[in-house]
Amino acid sequence: MTRFRANIPSSEITPESLYMSRRQWMKWAAVGAAGATLAACAPGSSSAGSSAPAATPVKGTVIPGQTDELGNKLNSLADITHYNNYYEFTTSKEDVAPMSTGFSTDGWQVEVGGLVNKPGKFSVDELIKKYSPEERIYRLRCVEAWSMVVPWMGFSLAKLLKDVEPQSGAQYVAFTTLQAPDRFPGQKDPSYPWPYSEGLRLDEAMNDLAIFGTGLYGKPLPAQDGAPIRLVVPWKYGFKSIKAIVTIDLVAEMPKTMWSSIASNEYGFYANVNPQVDHPRWSQATERRIGELGRRPTLMFNGYAEQVASLYTKLDLRANY
Repeated sequence: MTRFRANIPSSEITPESLYMSRRQWMKWAAVGAAGATLAACAPGSSSAGSSAPAATPVKGTVIPGQTDELGNKLNSLADITHYNNYYEFTTSKEDVAPMSTGFSTDGWQVEVGGLVNKPGKFSVDELIKKYSPEERIYRLRCVEAWSMVVPWMGFSLAKLLKDVEPQSGAQYVAFTTLQAPDRFPGQKDPSYPWPYSEGLRLDEAMNDLAIFGTGLYGKPLPAQDGAPIRLVVPWKYGFKSIKAIVTIDLVAEMPKTMWSSIASNEYGFYANVNPQVDHPRWSQATERRIGELGRRPTLMFNGYAEQVASLYTKLDLRANY
């Protein structure tokens, strides 16, 4: 099992003794991940005021001494699996976990196509076996102004994208979630343009920080966190990190995304974490870390500016939020 350290200085990765062994991980991967994603951070339904929605911490334990590269402690497994935005199930964060119980991902496949030379359909088990997921401790910043520190398992988007050979006309990558109202009761709500869709510029997707998340705390993703495969883009607001992916298409034009289609003035395509650009209904200058009482300053690009700021040197980040 590879542990990610490059490009993020001095991360304190959880000791292997506190996670499952490689043999255990590969055994679990072989039988398929059970569950579905730490839902992309979509806007909460309770706030219409000038401040961000309140985040209620979930009680749980954090493994002592484990931090991200900035010294922030990991959120507990209880935090990460019981405070979830996942509108495909419900708009209630606390109800996602019980509602997703029994969500099966057996035989899950992801189809990759569009402007590529080698399109294909791949099982998640096949992808995990081929690309050997590694540990990535990342901060997650929700557009609602709450945050977590999450120990993901996953592999770089770039590995899969390089193997399907993007054509010269490919400029963007479009992602789509499974549409199955019989399994996702929230998709029966006609207020939203299902299925959930998201996208990245191709150069963003090729950045090494962008991963396909397949696990959490050394185990396969639970249903409420986007199993069996989700996007994790740590320098962007969480709603960009689409869950339960079934299709990936390389395209020439900027793809439509669900939240920007609903309210483009609030949820732009880029969605880079930027404390200088407020949400129309609340400030983005600070955030509340789940499990803490106070607020902390929000960092530009969620603290990953060294790795990603060069992607936007020609982009007005106020106009392209």
